[in-house]
Amino acid sequence: MIIAAIDIGSNAARLLINEVTYNKEKIEYKKLNLVRVPLRLGIDVFENGKIGTERATMLLNTMHAFKYLMDAYKVTKYRACATSAMRDALNSKALLSKVKKEANINIEIIGGDEEAMLVYENHIEEQMDKTKSYMYVDVGGGSTECTIFSGGKLLYKKSFNIGTIRLMKKQVTDKEWLTMQTAIEKATQKIKNIIAIGSGGNINKLFSLSKLKDGSPLPITFLNKTYKTLAPLTVTERMTLHNLREDRADVIVPALDIYKNVMKWCNVDEIYVPKIGLSDGLIHALATKK
Repeated sequence: MIIAAIDIGSNAARLLINEVTYNKEKIEYKKLNLVRVPLRLGIDVFENGKIGTERATMLLNTMHAFKYLMDAYKVTKYRACATSAMRDALNSKALLSKVKKEANINIEIIGGDEEAMLVYENHIEEQMDKTKSYMYVDVGGGSTECTIFSGGKLLYKKSFNIGTIRLMKKQVTDKEWLTMQTAIEKATQKIKNIIAIGSGGNINKLFSLSKLKDGSPLPITFLNKTYKTLAPLTVTERMTLHNLREDRADVIVPALDIYKNVMKWCNVDEIYVPKIGLSDGLIHALATKK
């Protein structure tokens, strides 16, 4: 069966197409295509409260392209979800209605808690020690989702309106930072030896820059050092130094700020980066509901 997931975030839209095979023992996934388009809806929404005409047109064109790709791959089932920027946009309902009418893609706006759960749907814990505790940290353009899994059970899930584009546009207050810190410290204070797991395009890029072997944890010392190196530089200088795209170079420093703070509040000194995200969670959720 061919299934697809569309993730419309505050920074980018992604289409993931997978072939899913059902065996007696487990479900097997084969990635057929992954397309990322940097729509950056959050730049409009977090400054003006709505998605402007130019980005609305970009979104519509992207959904047309995604629909053609899904048809070409003969996708039998899909789910499309929009997150933080679309949650906040005053014109989201009208825009999604237009997408449905013209591109024939039905997009759901999901809440932060569901977003956290869908990242958890990746079932990474099946490959890990059930006696240990894990903190999933998914950093996006508009929000950060934190999920705690311990002793084989889901203990905590929370979405915070602190994301890379919000930080870049100075839309996050000290009070919001403190609220996040207090919540995470309270949630993890009785959990010993918690293991951090990071997802999102920025942490994947940081892992690539570290040159570490796949499966190795990314130390917080590397994040701190990289932050100190990149923070004083202009976007152009960051692009030149690490061969980054512009839409990565401007948000990688705010992402570093979030990851290193969450790790500090959880009292962990390393984070694993298994390259997961909301689109992967959507695929798993769709496949297991067959």
